[in-house]
Amino acid sequence: MVFKSIIFASGNRNKYIEIRDHLKPLGFEILFGGDMFCLEIEETGMDYSENAMLKARGWSEISGLPCLADDSGLEIRSLGWWPGVFSARIASTDRERNQMVLSRMSDQADRVCRYVASFALIFPGKHSLWLTQGICWGTISRQPMGKAGFGYDPIFIPKGHDRTLGQLGLEVKATLSHRSIAASALVDMLSSSSMIK
Repeated sequence: MVFKSIIFASGNRNKYIEIRDHLKPLGFEILFGGDMFCLEIEETGMDYSENAMLKARGWSEISGLPCLADDSGLEIRSLGWWPGVFSARIASTDRERNQMVLSRMSDQADRVCRYVASFALIFPGKHSLWLTQGICWGTISRQPMGKAGFGYDPIFIPKGHDRTLGQLGLEVKATLSHRSIAASALVDMLSSSSMIK
């Protein structure tokens, strides 16, 4: 079967907007899952890749289409790489999550952190699963700054910059984010395997 579309298996439109342009070289129409289904997959994996695989498989089984899922998080070195896979679950809103991180970091001199994203892409019927990962290193700011982006962007200062992703804006983020790295790796992997022309 020849597929022309891939579902981004998520209800998070911000993530979809962030990655869709990076996936254009695949030659598929990238559909936003939130426009098609209201599907919640329990994230029981031990790491990002396992959670991404669970979501991709679950959405593909329901839709019968290729599905790309992302699982991602913030990891802080001085806090034992917390919150990690629990990044979206430590509080109810982005603002609350950012405040919780800053509170725990109040007495920390080491503010090194990283954004991590794992992608899982499944083509139904082909028994193929493609996994990639992207990492963006940075530091945690002393206070939230900027309103661009989402998640921990207002407190994440990417390596080589002196402003947060919330200040730098979406165009800069698109050049260095963990998701852009994972997406580029996926395009390269599929190109070299002849999955796309």
